Order: sequence, then C-alpha cells, then structure tokens
Amino acid sequence: MTGLGLGDCTLAGALVQYSTVHTPIDELPVMFAEFHRVPAPGGHLLIAFKAGDEQVRLEHAYGHDVYLDVRRFPPERVAGLLRNAGRSEVARLVRETEAPEKTPQAFILARRTGDPLSAATAL
Repeated sequence: MTGLGLGDCTLAGALVQYSTVHTPIDELPVMFAEFHRVPAPGGHLLIAFKAGDEQVRLEHAYGHDVYLDVRRFPPERVAGLLRNAGRSEVARLVRETEAPEKTPQAFILARRTGDPLSAATAL
C-alpha cells in the first residue's frame, strides 16, 4: 500500500476497507500519502477501520492458528493523519459493534484539499 504502482491522479477514488488494521500507526502517513497521490482531483478516499486505541494479538482466528496484530485507531487520530496527507474530511461515522465484532467500527470520507469541489462543499 506504500507503492500502488499506479500513476498520479489515475483513479476516481479509493476504498481502504480495513486494509490498515495490521499497520503500526506511525507507518500510516506513508500509506496515506500514497492514497492521496492516486485519486484524481475531486476524487474521494473512504477508509474503514476498527475504532479504539489498542493493539490485539490474535493467535487463533478464522478457524486457524495465526500470529498477527490487529490495531484499533482513534478516529480523531486517523482524521488528523488524513489532513496531514492533504485530505479534507467530508464525513465521519463511528458505529457500535455488531455481532461478531468486538470493537466499534469507523468510516471517514475525505477529499483532496484544494480541489475545486472542496471549496463548494465548505459553503
């Protein structure tokens, strides 16, 4: 996710659905810069992630023995990282858990800062 192999501004938008849950938060800025680079002006980025502020180590999941860390991020922190990457937040939703989830889920929709549509949205 730090090198998508796509040209600048080649996508209409991007969906990052729980793709960051195994990434340490200090590595997210590099990914977010890449997520900012590939959508065209006016394009959106929608990111979904587990809300919280902790790391959980899984040793058995999905019916298999595994060894992986799952990270939960504070929505305010993710929004700040997106801003630092040149995105303006359009909408945010944090919803409570639904079975079989164990943590709230967060969704942030963001647009490239400075795009012509961003100014119209701010009115």
